[in-house]
Amino acid sequence: MAWLILVAAGLFEVGFTTCMRLSDGFRNPWWTSGFVASAVLSFILLERSARVIPLGTAYAVWVGIGAFGTAIVGMWLFREPVETVRLVLLAVLVGAIVGLKLVSPA
Repeated sequence: MAWLILVAAGLFEVGFTTCMRLSDGFRNPWWTSGFVASAVLSFILLERSARVIPLGTAYAVWVGIGAFGTAIVGMWLFREPVETVRLVLLAVLVGAIVGLKLVSPA
C-alpha cells in the first residue's frame, strides 16, 4: 500500500508542477489553487509512504516520478523538445525508479 501512496504522491507532484506552469506567475487563481492543493496532497502522501518505505528511497522515487511525469507533460502539452537522448535518459530514470523498488526492504 505504501508504494501505491508513493506513486500517487509522485503524480500529484506532476500536478503541482503543471499547475505552477499554468498559473502565470501565480496570478491565475484557479491554477494557483490547483498548485497549492496538489503540492499539499503530494507532500502529505510522501510523508505517509515514508513511514514504511525508507526515506531516501521514498524521496528518490517521488522525485523521479515527478521529474519523469513533468518532462512528459512538458513535451506533450507545452511543446518542449522531444529528442532521442532525452527519451533515453527518461527511460534510464524509470529504470532507476524500478530498481529502487526492487531493492527496497519495504
